[in-house]
Amino acid sequence: MIDTVGFDGDDTLWHSETEFAVTQTMFCELLAPHVPDPSVDLEARLVATEGANLEVFGYGVKGFTLSMIETALDVSEGRVPASVIRTLLDRGKAMLSHPVELLDGVEEVIDELHGRYRLILVTKGDLMHQESKVAGSGLAERFDHVEIVAEKEPATYARILHRHGVEPARFVMVGNSVRSDVLPVLAIGGRAVHVPYHLTWQHEHADHDGDVPTLATIKDLPAWLTAQG
Repeated sequence: MIDTVGFDGDDTLWHSETEFAVTQTMFCELLAPHVPDPSVDLEARLVATEGANLEVFGYGVKGFTLSMIETALDVSEGRVPASVIRTLLDRGKAMLSHPVELLDGVEEVIDELHGRYRLILVTKGDLMHQESKVAGSGLAERFDHVEIVAEKEPATYARILHRHGVEPARFVMVGNSVRSDVLPVLAIGGRAVHVPYHLTWQHEHADHDGDVPTLATIKDLPAWLTAQG
């Protein structure tokens, strides 16, 4: 019987990837006039730089901004104007201060489940920015525990559940990322529900056998949980 429900934050409870997508488009438009080789795929170069920098900068807007600047310098062979660098920095700051926008139905679902289940928010990324998002969401008081982590791996979830005295078999994780919210939880004997977002960051793509409950919207979660007994 499920008694504890974990929730991802970004693109499960509140919008996140949309801002990254808008900024990535802006980046490509800004850099295009300054790239000597017109065949360069700016989006692919940025994604590759992000991936290479994850172990150094971690996840989040700050690492993304630094990766944009590094890519801009590389693809322009160091000739990118300072004004473009300034624009990228300003955009990064704007992303950090962007207001939290909850997905449709999230507040109602959390309110309905609060008190019926132990609720744990498990979100990864930059500590300061994630703390700001949690506070700005207005949801913090509905959660029994909030966990901000650098990476979501089986060991990460095992530590969290052990710390809070939760048996994996009684835990279900709800999130938009198969790579971060589904597979690691299944690996430790927990359960997971996939609620896809309309955009998925390239570094969150993962293959799975499809044998995972998938909901069209988070609004369907309370009924799904009730059906589990």
